[in-house]
Amino acid sequence: MALFRYPTVSDFRNPFTELARAKREMDRLLSNFTDRWPSDAFGLGSGVFPAFNVSEKGDSLIVEAEIPGVRAENLDISVEGSTLVVRGERKSDAPDNVSYHRRERASGRFNKSISLPYDVQADNVQAEYQNGVLRLTLPKAEHAKPRSITVKTE
Repeated sequence: MALFRYPTVSDFRNPFTELARAKREMDRLLSNFTDRWPSDAFGLGSGVFPAFNVSEKGDSLIVEAEIPGVRAENLDISVEGSTLVVRGERKSDAPDNVSYHRRERASGRFNKSISLPYDVQADNVQAEYQNGVLRLTLPKAEHAKPRSITVKTE
């Protein structure tokens, strides 16, 4: 369904009003399209792959990332303050002389960073990788844990 806005008298006073509306509409259309594709058309892109789930359990964050087809030795994980960075490479196992009819599984380097809700203890991060799912347990930094404050009465 398309909605059209009919110009009013005030629109004709400012010739750039219609141009601004057209720009907003193009930005909306392009954002819907580009959100579905990696920014790097030849690789896995930046910020798109892998998909992350971030949850909290007790005093730790649990981050799960779907990284099928990537070997553990091809992963580089780092934490700095409250930013988690996962880098890696998915190598293609197809021979060079293959002619594809359809190719949806990308290969190449990837890099994704996310902001965590609080600082974590980078020295105590635990990483497990099983069945294409990377699971990170990131304990909360001491200064980020809630503290109880006692109220004194007179």
